[in-house]
Amino acid sequence: MSKQKLILRQKPQINISYPSTKRMWLVSGCAFLCILQSALGDNGKSFIIALAAFIAALLTELLLTWRNSGVSKIKDGSAAATALILSLLLPNMIHPAYAVLGTIFAITVVKYSFGGLGSNWLNPALGGWLFIRFSWPSTFTDVFESSFASTSEMIVTSNLSALDHSVTEFFNNTVFSIAGVQLPSGYINLLFSSGPGIITDNGLFTLLIGTVFITALGINRGWVPLVFLSVYGFLIRLAGDPSGILWNGDLLYGLFSGGTIAAAFIIAAEPASGAKLWPGVLLTVVLGAVLSWFFRYRCMEYLGCFIALGLVNCFTPLIRLLEDKIFFSRNGRSATLENLL
Repeated sequence: MSKQKLILRQKPQINISYPSTKRMWLVSGCAFLCILQSALGDNGKSFIIALAAFIAALLTELLLTWRNSGVSKIKDGSAAATALILSLLLPNMIHPAYAVLGTIFAITVVKYSFGGLGSNWLNPALGGWLFIRFSWPSTFTDVFESSFASTSEMIVTSNLSALDHSVTEFFNNTVFSIAGVQLPSGYINLLFSSGPGIITDNGLFTLLIGTVFITALGINRGWVPLVFLSVYGFLIRLAGDPSGILWNGDLLYGLFSGGTIAAAFIIAAEPASGAKLWPGVLLTVVLGAVLSWFFRYRCMEYLGCFIALGLVNCFTPLIRLLEDKIFFSRNGRSATLENLL
């Protein structure tokens, strides 16, 4: 009688340079810098929103875990990261009470109902944002109105700052002159936006610096945001023009607005709520980029990146199940995983 040998391989792990605690605090620091820049342009409103979310996150985490680990649980940084990332995705004119409600939902429902840090299939901050976005859609009215007003034509023809003029002229006379191209005026202003808008867009300059820093440290898969921005940018350039003209989409405006940078470097690159092996990660990232373009440029949803990534997260449990069955449980032979991790 033949015997079948069942070999159970180790569960898929994420090979990241830093442990979860350090990753959480580094990402929190990146988000905090973005919030501070935004607060400088809106009289501190962004800071108040983030502070309210931060306090709510710590109190909620403490309330849910005080019997087991208590204060020590807060030290892992996950609650702080959730609050600050959620704040990035919110309008800077929103009432802080909504940030508090979204944070409580993110930690209580999204994080702990699935077993805590690392067990949730949906990014907690993204889950909190979706809760606010669809429960109180009117809170995003100012963001949508300002986005429709900020077309590429208005960017290059009005509201130009002295900084924008100086920086644009410098690059056109040096770097871009070598390639024989010219950078239109107005795009530097996108790095220092003020007024109604989401916090991540109003703090874009420091966010870019922070994302370069955390990517260089290797706290996430560095190729994930690159793939996301490449696919998303290609689709914007190909079919992102409102008039329907192909290869005429405003690439810089698409990448520097609508929360794209935060979506690529923080939400899409978050390893805890994604697939474990690179084929699954690649599939979800490409799908997220395509859906982001579809929601923003076909459904006219200015913050379509966040809705798209939330939808993609819904497939995470299925992808992880397939990874377990295909690569980590073999009947009679073991899987070769070295090239997949």
